[in-house]
Amino acid sequence: MPIPSDYSKPKRKTAKETAFNQIQQWIIDGTLHPGEKLYDTELAKALGISRTPVRESLQLLEVQGFVEMFPGKATQVTAVEKESIKDLLPPLAALQALSAELAIPNLTEEQLTLLEDTNSRFAKAIKSEDYFSALKIDEEFHQIIVDAADNPYIFSIVDSLQAHVRRLFFHNSIVLTSSSIDEHNDIIKLMRDRDVESVSTLMRKNWLRAIEKFRLLNAE
Repeated sequence: MPIPSDYSKPKRKTAKETAFNQIQQWIIDGTLHPGEKLYDTELAKALGISRTPVRESLQLLEVQGFVEMFPGKATQVTAVEKESIKDLLPPLAALQALSAELAIPNLTEEQLTLLEDTNSRFAKAIKSEDYFSALKIDEEFHQIIVDAADNPYIFSIVDSLQAHVRRLFFHNSIVLTSSSIDEHNDIIKLMRDRDVESVSTLMRKNWLRAIEKFRLLNAE
């Protein structure tokens, strides 16, 4: 049979990537509880791979702060420190603001339209109180901007920090509100107008508001 000349195979994940992504997801969504001990033999069996990629992925997860490894003793899931939101969001806000600045010269009309469509989906999720979907769509919205910034260092650091944001969401430290809908619309307008200074300020505000919301909820 003839093979289409423009066919490209989907990128295959290595066993280490598969293990890393799945174990990280289990930690983020609470399938693996804070403080739970992890055994590479059990994880390897569950994932259908050998122990080596599992051990390598656990080492990467330790670097990211998701597990603690005690040589010769145990590996366990780190505790969830809800107060860490105060340390997590300021650097993420700064990187997201910088991404918006860098993205402005690169954004196409198609990408701006995609931002508008994504925010419409975000609004629907918020209004229907489907906050888990809203979180994922919010990530999509900001990822479009990070991708347009075209800076691999920002991409890598944001990706790592965003994983911790997801974990805090599952442990009720981060609350999404309808305020972000209007802010997203304003961000799109400012980017379309190429207003670098204003979009940077608003992007920081968009991310840092979650800290104030956290303080208010915990003061009650």
